[in-house]
Amino acid sequence: MKSKPKETVKKAVLSVAKKEKTKRVTFSVRAKEDSKVFLAGMFNEWNPTAKEMKDKAGDGVFVATLNLPSGRHQYKFVIDGIWCADPECTEWEQNDLGTLNSVRVVE
Repeated sequence: MKSKPKETVKKAVLSVAKKEKTKRVTFSVRAKEDSKVFLAGMFNEWNPTAKEMKDKAGDGVFVATLNLPSGRHQYKFVIDGIWCADPECTEWEQNDLGTLNSVRVVE
């Protein structure tokens, strides 16, 4: 069977290019220490349980870090099943449900 070196090289180049175009972005929110907190947004198709946030210090500050491409990223926190805008965010956009999504701009 013949290998396809051009295809392999192309995939490697795309993989490297993709990594170069993302930035590490940290999200945080304060909630009760025993809460279940998730980050949902455009970057994970608004899946309410795709990215669990952790309270590593046990102080009620939940944190999650993602690698995101440049652009505007709408998101919300899901705290114990309740969708919440980021109280620390200064930029929002209205969604189709008539509520606000928080916006993080990645440059």
